[in-house]
Amino acid sequence: MKPIYVGVDIAARSFDLVVRQDARNARARTFKQTGADHARVVRELLALNPERVVMEASGIYHLDLAVALHRAGLPVSVINPRSFRHFAHIKLVGSKTDPIDSALLAEYAERIAPSLWQCPTDAQLALRDLGRQINRLGGARTQAKNRLHALRAKAMTLPLLIEDEEEGIARLDQRIERLQRAALDLIAGSAQLSAHLANLCEAKGIGQASAIALLAELCVLPEDLRANQVSRFAGLDVRLTQSGTSVSSPGRLSKAGNAYLRAALFMPALSASLHDEHARAFYQRLIARGKKKIQAQCALMRKMLTGIWACIRNNTPFNSASLFSNPSTVT
Repeated sequence: MKPIYVGVDIAARSFDLVVRQDARNARARTFKQTGADHARVVRELLALNPERVVMEASGIYHLDLAVALHRAGLPVSVINPRSFRHFAHIKLVGSKTDPIDSALLAEYAERIAPSLWQCPTDAQLALRDLGRQINRLGGARTQAKNRLHALRAKAMTLPLLIEDEEEGIARLDQRIERLQRAALDLIAGSAQLSAHLANLCEAKGIGQASAIALLAELCVLPEDLRANQVSRFAGLDVRLTQSGTSVSSPGRLSKAGNAYLRAALFMPALSASLHDEHARAFYQRLIARGKKKIQAQCALMRKMLTGIWACIRNNTPFNSASLFSNPSTVT
């Protein structure tokens, strides 16, 4: 029997599924994003015994289905949406609909054979959800503080508006503090997560709040990833644009990765450039070589992420002296 491949195009309330065998796609079928339909798909796919089930990482909408398939023992791959877009461009597909995308994902499964998805534990998934909600509330608090500053700058602003904004900020502070306590309780229930948190807090520039945000994103990654793969996951890899003799653009960050992780790294790297002698020397060497400050900052973020990932993989405290010991690693 020839192998079977399955493509799943994820949406918020539904998903389209296409089964591919012998280079032919079956008709796309639509299911609801419900536990009942997830269970139905699991039963059908177990009977088909597919070689690979491929879906895109679509925010949080793919997660419940991916977990259900993984727990049933099905071979699931969750791919980067950008990788799939490139595949669609190569195939010269002009239209974009859910059935077309699911058929293309099934073909992607056959031709590319992406690596299998490693399902995080319930505690890791819960920590990631908490970390992302804290991030969103932090962004809302920053916006509220900016609005308050603008209101106070006007002489004619009603006192009621200022009071209302202050109450909103206080409420956001309370919500963030409550979620941080919940994250710490969750971490305390896991010896591994507790060790990781303590190791990250050894770094100058990484406080408890930053360590929670970093750990929330990194704890769900497979521990066999290499440092450069984690950098790509964060969107901190450098993208070059060079072709022949006429096209040569400066390298830029791809930013085709996890924005939560980049946000969690920014302030720790900035603080390290001021207060960690080894990180500061690394940063200043880049500036002396003609790099812009933002370029040096991003390089420091990438370097710190390498050290942070080493802490998690090796279960060792963050060691700034070791991380920045070799000047030749400046990039």
